[in-house]
Amino acid sequence: MNDAERAILDGSAWADFCDRLKAIGPLVLGDQVPRDALTAAEGYRYLSRLLRGGLEAFLEYGDPLFPQLRCPAHETLKLGADNPDNRYESCAIDAAHDYRISGTRGTVDYLGFGAVINRYASGGGMETTGYIDARDMQIGPDGRFELIVSQREHPGNWLRMGPATNSINVRQTFQDRRSERPAELRIERIGAAGEYPQPLDAAQLMRALQGAVGFVHGSAVMFENWAESFLPTLNRLPPADQEYCRRIGGDPNIFYFHGAWRLAPDEMLVITAPRIPQCQSWNFQLSNWWMESLDYRYHRIHVNKHTARYEPDGSVRIHVAHRDPGLPNWIDTAGHGTGTMCWRWIGAGEHPLLDAEVRRI
Repeated sequence: MNDAERAILDGSAWADFCDRLKAIGPLVLGDQVPRDALTAAEGYRYLSRLLRGGLEAFLEYGDPLFPQLRCPAHETLKLGADNPDNRYESCAIDAAHDYRISGTRGTVDYLGFGAVINRYASGGGMETTGYIDARDMQIGPDGRFELIVSQREHPGNWLRMGPATNSINVRQTFQDRRSERPAELRIERIGAAGEYPQPLDAAQLMRALQGAVGFVHGSAVMFENWAESFLPTLNRLPPADQEYCRRIGGDPNIFYFHGAWRLAPDEMLVITAPRIPQCQSWNFQLSNWWMESLDYRYHRIHVNKHTARYEPDGSVRIHVAHRDPGLPNWIDTAGHGTGTMCWRWIGAGEHPLLDAEVRRI
């Protein structure tokens, strides 16, 4: 009997997992965290969501020999200023092997594939080792395509891996989900035909539990610290550190603006983009303190190039308020008094700055 088997059979592996998870809880009540019941309740829910995502990533979908694309951020699992216009997919891979992604392009506005070194479980962010989007790919007249993921260059559509690459990220960005058709994708390890996963063993379970709780801790600490860093520019939306954005998994085709907001019941935050550059798209979203997008199923908490109403001079003015001010591009705070926010220029050659001011209503 090995050490992993003993730890499973005597219960110490599970006890250690629970103890490590419990130790993350005080983050929700940190010194810089807003002291209100909603933020605290959402903080504990956030930890539970991260745990769900970590268990899916490391336990249910953690085998790089038999990868499956899964959705790591959606309506009820959010992190890192998740984009409401996006459909996210990811899977574990091993750079010692080659993979094939195949499927249909669909009509979604933007489709991008990243090979990354995912270090969220150790608090180290995410490093992109290769990237390609549909604009640079050969796609058949019927919308079908194949994309090879490997360290060695491959003819045709090829996504570069590095020696330490351990994950694939896919972003599909919609302008209008009601009218656009998403890409349908599958991934396979080349040469895996006729092979099947082995039954779960004690060592795999221990690694998965440790990875999941590491993901909860690493992600929660990283994004809460990031939210705190926005406080010196409260109610403004300056350019983010683009290098840092990329180190934690940001799309290399996106220029990001991040900030924190806080509004009294009779206040409104007006954000103005005086000039819209030539770009594939742009969007703005409102998030809570934990950098989770607000509930876009029931509230209008984001706007993009397609859904915005423009001023006669081509500029855009967004109005963030607790109630509808009767002005274009109202963004609903969804019952929140404070949080974070993000603006993205997507596929733009230039990145004009934004104006922001608080007004009484």
